Amino acid sequence: MLILGVETSCDETGLALLELDTPDQASTPQAYRPPSARLLAQALHSQVDLHRLYGGVVPELASRDHLLRLMPLLEGVLREADRDLQDIKLIGVTQGPGLAGALLVGCSFAYGLAAAIDCPVTPVHHLEGHLLSPLFGVDSLAFPFLALLVSGGHSQLLQVSGVGEYELLGETIDDAAGEAFDKSAQLLGLGYPGGPEIARLAQTGRAGRFALPRPLLGRPTLDLSFAGLKTAVLTQVKRAGGTAGLSDVDKADIAAEAQQAIVDVLVAKSMAAVKQTGAQRLVVAGGVSANQLLRHQLDAACSKLKVSVHYPPISLCTDNGVMIAWAAGLRAALGDRGSAAGAFAVRPRWPLSERRLSSALA
Repeated sequence: MLILGVETSCDETGLALLELDTPDQASTPQAYRPPSARLLAQALHSQVDLHRLYGGVVPELASRDHLLRLMPLLEGVLREADRDLQDIKLIGVTQGPGLAGALLVGCSFAYGLAAAIDCPVTPVHHLEGHLLSPLFGVDSLAFPFLALLVSGGHSQLLQVSGVGEYELLGETIDDAAGEAFDKSAQLLGLGYPGGPEIARLAQTGRAGRFALPRPLLGRPTLDLSFAGLKTAVLTQVKRAGGTAGLSDVDKADIAAEAQQAIVDVLVAKSMAAVKQTGAQRLVVAGGVSANQLLRHQLDAACSKLKVSVHYPPISLCTDNGVMIAWAAGLRAALGDRGSAAGAFAVRPRWPLSERRLSSALA
């Protein structure tokens, strides 16, 4: 089955064509192994250069750019895969959460295309795409597992029992980890997006010189908080009289401490969740999962507890069409083959708990 994945939740336009070998009969979430899949083609356009001037994503500009990119990207992936529109048997599209305008552009494109070629559509939860991306192309990762989702807008710890079976254990009560990176970078006068900029500058810095807080680190809750960290960075900048009063060494040291503080919290909360649940596997996904310090320290912490840890390839950490096609395919293998194109509504705010497989098949 040829699946087209469409992703336009924020500032990346992603399309992918995935060929999935679906079983003759749907399996069950309790006795489930990922079906074999082959990536035929993918295309991803990042809007980083467009938004860098403004220090963050401008929703209206994001929507307009998605509109310009989708058709050329579709033509490109079809050409690369040597397939025709009529070969597509299922379209998976991000229907939320995300920027309302950006989601509307992607869903209008996907549902309109589905109506034209008479194929079903599966609405995909953006976080489910990230959550399931480490399963793509592997046969050693099985359910259940613990998941740490860390991105620009979300930081969550979940117990994953199967596709569509997610129990929220903890989440950010204010800023997400990705927001903490972005806002700290902005306060230091660095570029956008902030995560890569902080990580780059931190390589020459010394963590510990500027003491920054680790919010909620000493509390038993699995919830996370990073707003206080951002405020502490702002305080350091103000003490220096603004970014102009900070030397390059000062900026590098603050960047190193900010990165270390974020990683310390994520690692500690993840290990607390491992001990609480008895999980044997940890999956880390989302844009922040590309951070090398986070990977290094999670590897070390999981090794001590004899827990395996899994990450998506770096190329699948950011938003992309592959993870959306894959999530739609995993649901298809369990019997959720989508529905006919028709009226739709985007979900800028969409609890992951509402994507239970049982409700999708009801």
